[in-house]
Amino acid sequence: MIIYIGLMSMRKLLNVLYVTTPEAYLSRDGENIVVRIEEKECFRVPVHNLESIIYFGYKGVSHSVLGMCAEKGICFTFLSPNGRFLARVEGPVSGNVLLRKKQYRISDDKTESAKLAKLFVMAKITNARTVLSRAIRDHSDNINIEKVKKVINDLALMIYKVERNTDLEEIRGIEGMASNLYFSVFNELIVAQKDDFYFKDRSRRPPRDNINALLSFVYTLLVHDCRSALETVGLDPAVGFLHRDRPGRPSLALDLMEELRSYMADRIVLSLINRLQVTKDSFEKSEGGEIRMNETAKRILLETWQKRKMEEITHPFIGEKIEVGLIPYCQALLLARFMRGDIENYPPFFCK
Repeated sequence: MIIYIGLMSMRKLLNVLYVTTPEAYLSRDGENIVVRIEEKECFRVPVHNLESIIYFGYKGVSHSVLGMCAEKGICFTFLSPNGRFLARVEGPVSGNVLLRKKQYRISDDKTESAKLAKLFVMAKITNARTVLSRAIRDHSDNINIEKVKKVINDLALMIYKVERNTDLEEIRGIEGMASNLYFSVFNELIVAQKDDFYFKDRSRRPPRDNINALLSFVYTLLVHDCRSALETVGLDPAVGFLHRDRPGRPSLALDLMEELRSYMADRIVLSLINRLQVTKDSFEKSEGGEIRMNETAKRILLETWQKRKMEEITHPFIGEKIEVGLIPYCQALLLARFMRGDIENYPPFFCK
């Protein structure tokens, strides 16, 4: 199954090719990328129409496709069939070397890193509270209002603590506690199929239940978009401030992702469940206990994800209408402008 959806007119987040059939093989024909299954051509697309390719599977891709993508600045990301990141292929790094040197200096300074880390965390907690408040407004008859309100109030206290904290490790600790608090009432946000979708705790590698399978999959998509957005503006996605350096980890992409998780990812998962777009039959269990979405569920999630990214909002800082899919790009651009000294501070994204 292949999903190819054009997003928007801005150059840096144009078109994404999702290939979700594990047996698919990608080859090159002139300036076209051809998708084949069992030697039969199923789909082709001109390479100039693509910004990014996300490939779920193990069958493979020809060297000529990878070379063409690298040459033309198309990011090629390999994921497992369940959405776990495997590898990324891209061409030469571009961007302002002075900007990256400034980024590295800030990351090496824990005091300066804490100033940015607290902004990511404050936005994350604030947006989580907004999602919980929205649930009370939309589903007051189906949730434990007092339980959710208590968490909303407790999260407000955590925002207060983060705002007045200058220690990076303490900020990270508060972020972890806030995340646990938020997920402690995640089941309250599920108002349909409660017997089949019950959230106990966050399990990542591997996901052990249906909800974690959905969350892990959509978080993988979100971190891909954050990483691409950061590279677009010339920042190094591997060098973060809240998340510290670790080989193979896109730490800055994870930083940026924190403020967008509940708004861009969690709401999609809840919508899919509550609107019965996915059911217990959308999942399968491996011998090792890993819960995986089937092909139909992946297609539904990807289509929902892309449609959501095409919706328009008014950006709270720049005051202009943009597509939801451009939020990571806008935030990456604002972060780069802050580091260049063009604006006084980094304005995180706060949803409404």
